[in-house]
Amino acid sequence: MSDILADGSSATLYDPMSTRDFERLGDIIEQHCGIRMPATKRTMVEGRLRRRVKALKLSSLHEYCRYILDEGALDAELVNLIDVVTTNKTDFFREMEHFRFLSSVGLKTLMQLPHGPGRDRPMKFWSAACSTGAEPYTLAMVLREFERTQRSFRFEIYATDICTEVLAQAKLAVYPESMASTVPPDLAGRYLRRSRRRDNPTLRLVPEIRQAVRFGHLNLMDPEYRMPTDMDVIFCRNILIYFDKPTQKAVLDKLCRHLRPGGYLFVGHSETVSSLDLPIVQAATAIFMRR
Repeated sequence: MSDILADGSSATLYDPMSTRDFERLGDIIEQHCGIRMPATKRTMVEGRLRRRVKALKLSSLHEYCRYILDEGALDAELVNLIDVVTTNKTDFFREMEHFRFLSSVGLKTLMQLPHGPGRDRPMKFWSAACSTGAEPYTLAMVLREFERTQRSFRFEIYATDICTEVLAQAKLAVYPESMASTVPPDLAGRYLRRSRRRDNPTLRLVPEIRQAVRFGHLNLMDPEYRMPTDMDVIFCRNILIYFDKPTQKAVLDKLCRHLRPGGYLFVGHSETVSSLDLPIVQAATAIFMRR
């Protein structure tokens, strides 16, 4: 199939995207989800969007861009566009030091606060860019372990993401067997169950872990977040690096409004927030406490 361009030439499914189309598409993506699309991402975007071109029975990337940008199909296609271009790399116990801090320091410190998180009311956790669910399920494993030593301990875990496709995967709680390698052996034995299929070995979280997490759709670029405003811990890791500084500041300001005084904000180890004027103080590497 080919598509005749304005200059009389033709484009096919496997032709590269024009610079103008890529820049226009990049503007839409940044406007709606804050993710910048530099020229270095062009090949990646082209490869991923070819699946949507085929699904829509279009002939080329140029026709796809014309379809959503010039022919009024953007609203209907926006969710699929964001699903395609967002990167969702994740592992259980990614950046292990954060979970060690939570187990050894954070949870005990929070339980000593006057408003009684974990005792008088459930301690509330939010994974704000949860991808396919490894982060909130890791939190559930850590909290179940803490619960084994603190019988009265109660908690709630909320997990959100902009990508509907990864949220569907997260709710299934089925992962490649290779992901078990990052889970401590004793926890793997308690909380993971391996499939018996040799042709497609997978693992699944046990019900007590799956049922501990509430998943929902949320775009961090939204002006307001429809989430509880009394979170004790918020994880927003390895997503801020895709935003420019003003967007980072706007997102973190909103997250802080949902975090209780004395609560913890966790960011990625490669992310720096010290230059931003925020109501937080550093507690450990990439861990901050709400003033």
